[in-house]
Amino acid sequence: MWVFESAGQVFSEITMEQEIVEQILDNLDQEVDLSEFTELLRFYLKHKIDLNTTDGKELRDLLFLSPLQVLGIIKHRHSTGAFLSVVELQAVEELDLQTAEMLLPFVTVRPRGNFRDLTWKELRGKTDQEAILRYGRVLEEQLGYTIEDANRSRYLGDPNRYMVRYRLNMADKVMLAVNMKKDAGEPFFREQQQFGFDHYGASLYVKGETTLKELIIGDYALQVGQGLVAWNGLSFGKGAMITTSARHAATIRPYTSMNEFNFLRGVAATLRWRDVEITPFASLRHLSGSVVETEGGTEIRSISLTGLHRTPTELRNRHQVRQLVTGANVYYNRRRLRLGAVALYSRYNGTIVPAAGLRNLYSFRGQQSTNVAVNYQFTLRNAYFFGEYAYQIDGDWATINGIIASLHPKVSVFANYRNYQKGYYAPLSQALGEGSRVTNERGVYSGISYRLARKVDWVSYVDIFRFPWLRYRVDAPSAGFDIFSQFTYSWYKKGNIALRYRYRVKQENSPDPRPERLLADIWRHQVRLNFQYKLSRHWEIRSRCETVSFQKEYRFDRGTLFFQDVFWTPQKLPFHLNMRMAMFHTDSYDARLYAFENDVLYASSFPLYNGKGWRSYANLRYRMTKQVDFWARYSVSSYRNVETVGSGLDRSDGAVRSEVKIQMRYRW
Repeated sequence: MWVFESAGQVFSEITMEQEIVEQILDNLDQEVDLSEFTELLRFYLKHKIDLNTTDGKELRDLLFLSPLQVLGIIKHRHSTGAFLSVVELQAVEELDLQTAEMLLPFVTVRPRGNFRDLTWKELRGKTDQEAILRYGRVLEEQLGYTIEDANRSRYLGDPNRYMVRYRLNMADKVMLAVNMKKDAGEPFFREQQQFGFDHYGASLYVKGETTLKELIIGDYALQVGQGLVAWNGLSFGKGAMITTSARHAATIRPYTSMNEFNFLRGVAATLRWRDVEITPFASLRHLSGSVVETEGGTEIRSISLTGLHRTPTELRNRHQVRQLVTGANVYYNRRRLRLGAVALYSRYNGTIVPAAGLRNLYSFRGQQSTNVAVNYQFTLRNAYFFGEYAYQIDGDWATINGIIASLHPKVSVFANYRNYQKGYYAPLSQALGEGSRVTNERGVYSGISYRLARKVDWVSYVDIFRFPWLRYRVDAPSAGFDIFSQFTYSWYKKGNIALRYRYRVKQENSPDPRPERLLADIWRHQVRLNFQYKLSRHWEIRSRCETVSFQKEYRFDRGTLFFQDVFWTPQKLPFHLNMRMAMFHTDSYDARLYAFENDVLYASSFPLYNGKGWRSYANLRYRMTKQVDFWARYSVSSYRNVETVGSGLDRSDGAVRSEVKIQMRYRW
């Protein structure tokens, strides 16, 4: 029999978010926008998931639950009746103690109620509102702000960053989100940007109780199947958590991130008739890109993914590409079976023309594209099967299929096979793979999660992949593999120590001019030792030592990172403080290292460590009143043996780069 303590005794809001984000993101080796995921976690910490009404969608959003565990919770409710208390989670066979305790802060059991029966006074009592203001900037003067010559590339705005966000939630049934953002270097209420912020976004979400399941007007994310046709928003690939080997599509969700590219803008709705759900959607967006008028018509040479509009060229390309997206998705749900089909049509205001070269021989060229796909999810005893097959009309195809199986309460395995043809194109696709696009790749990805003892866990995977056609800096078909293994020893509710090894081999163009030496193998070994421990209710420490070695032909580079984190939550003072001191030494950019950093609420910080020097930051949260919170963050990097930091227009004199952020939140 398990003994559950109250969620407030075991988890604080800050600690829970940190632990889950660290588990999900520890294996990433590039900077990503975490704001969408952290906002989702914070939302469910405050607006808990009702175990008696959820269809599993909200539970899958948490990512640390496997498909078998989500289905186990739903199956338990169907077989034994409604949950009377969250303590009943101990009776769900698929849940172990550690996972159940992670789940507790996010779930509840509440009496059934009807939104339409609420009076206006009751509705106001169930309405939450939140407004956040954020300011940030790099303190050193950068080259782009000092250029006065109008004929040269330069930043037209100031180095200040501004962000405003507003949220309204009415009984979890009606939600409104508004975002406004200005990046560093972008004009603000100037001739080049008279409307103030460079980016405005908004979404209105309505959750229905009858035929209309949900409706979104404004910005939204479309997530279907395994992402071969459409997947907006944050996604995760290979990693230390077995649950990320399969995508858990939400179909549609309001898009609330500050990311300015990866979303749709228009209207989408899900209609439900018994076991069938139909989701029509439509979107019209103006993207930034290079558009050229030729004798043959309008040509789109490139589409920008950065959302930055700082220089004359970036402003000239702003909103030049018009993208129309429309289509529909259908799901059939029947207990352990879920079948889906999607059709998506996209059209641009010009012809997409890839850059010249043999590498782009099979790249998409045209003005419109139609993609169709079917997907499935099926559970048989302790095995979860999933997959998707997609086809581009007048183009090529792509498929991914996999299985997650629980062989024993302590052992889970997974495997999937992907085959993305070199001529396949889907503008909204985002699926698991080694490459950045869903095209020109075949691979087998498999792994195991094994609880060796009560306190010892082992996770390992192998990914073997091949690229049948040419790629960037790879002028021939190539192949590679990725091996990962991690042992974790945990002290119950106190901390853990983890040892990780990762070994990757890929191929790139060889510097050797001989024709028989077209490609060279790139070897990358990475070892990480991570330690975290709660010294008391008020103090926690985290330490990491990580090294990487990079080899290409006769070149051999190393990189090393060490950091120490300290977290302090005073007992009688209304603030929380965390600090880091890091030292790094890398021989080249190829030996760079990444590490997640704590930041102000909803901000994303996942920088790379490159060069030689040290980096430090301090992050403070102060609860001024019950309704008002204040954050402040200062970070500084100091490099050895350099006269400038950064490159291009971001270059600044000196060996130091520092940044400050302040943020205020008001809730009512």
